[in-house]
Amino acid sequence: MDVDFTPEQHEIRRTLRTLLTKRCGPDEVKAAVRTAPGYDQSLWRQLAVELGLPGVALPEAYGGVGCGPAELALACEETGRALLPSPLLATAALAAPLLLALGTEPQKRAYLPRLARGELTASLAVPGPALALALGLTGDNADGAWAGGGRAGGVQARRVEGGWRLYGEAAQVLDGHRADLLLVAAHTGGFTRGRVRLFLVRGDADGLHRTRQTALDETRAQGRVQLRDVGVELLGEEGEGEGGRDPLAALLDTGRTAAATLAAEAVGAAAHALERTVAYVKEREQFGRPIGSFQAVKHRLADRYVQVQAARSAAYYAAWDPDAGGLALAQALEALRSTAAEAIQLHGGIGFTWEHEAHLYFKRAASDELLFGPVPLLRGHAAYRAGLFGARTSRTARAGVR
Repeated sequence: MDVDFTPEQHEIRRTLRTLLTKRCGPDEVKAAVRTAPGYDQSLWRQLAVELGLPGVALPEAYGGVGCGPAELALACEETGRALLPSPLLATAALAAPLLLALGTEPQKRAYLPRLARGELTASLAVPGPALALALGLTGDNADGAWAGGGRAGGVQARRVEGGWRLYGEAAQVLDGHRADLLLVAAHTGGFTRGRVRLFLVRGDADGLHRTRQTALDETRAQGRVQLRDVGVELLGEEGEGEGGRDPLAALLDTGRTAAATLAAEAVGAAAHALERTVAYVKEREQFGRPIGSFQAVKHRLADRYVQVQAARSAAYYAAWDPDAGGLALAQALEALRSTAAEAIQLHGGIGFTWEHEAHLYFKRAASDELLFGPVPLLRGHAAYRAGLFGARTSRTARAGVR
């Protein structure tokens, strides 16, 4: 096994870091998130057209670059360093893999090349605060109860002449207020004989109402999606007995690769926060000497360095073996939260002001735990899947998420 990166992978990292250093500093991030779309559209077009970033993990047959999850994770490590506000995670790590796994050939031809070119953005809409459970990160998604279970409160689908119609609501949808295409998880067939399926909803569909929500992390925009008898297209083959892939299995596979991507992104953010803190304590003087020369400060930063490096190793391993994604994500989120908190502390009085960039990293850590965790449930379900504690861990995780 060769654990080193290829020259092409190193080039992805170098090119992205150079571009984002120039165009995505803290001031640019704060300005971008306050625009209507919530990100710098010109920068997104540059990332898509010049670097092919949205299609880096898509096959060349569908307009992608033809790389894999490892390259996407490396790219997201760099976007995490800058806290880049963009549709990349929702489009490339959540929606595109599901389209590739479940879509019919006409659906793939219609949407994937446009996603790869950055002409379309997409997202996965899951009812309620259940995204982590739907992706199988914090519990078993097989019972489908997270999609509403045929009861009120989720998203329901009914078959009509000529297609399907959806009604219901999904809150906390990543980029839900702006995505051109939504993959909506909905419950079909009633309560007793129902199942979860995925549907394609165009952003301009009649009966679709979307609003941007106030989010803890402004760089991770979220929207509320309301579906009022919306005409939709089933993702995959029509018919109850179709021979295509199981949507729940596809969600599990997507969850594993998305966890590795998220872990790399969190590691990039943690590493950058640590670097900025180390640079600051070398300059900030107290009692006539830099505060970084004090032994207590050295020990605190050394502990964070070890934690970040361990999380990076776990994230890289998960990019090679997605089955380790949940555990890597737990370690990376914990490292990001600890490092961001340390950055606030060691920046002193200025670090405690909301205007300081250290708070952007702390909010990212807290927000990602709310969306994809929390860390104890990520670890608990990883232990369950490894067979360490039996089925009880998974049931506990499901109860915790609900």
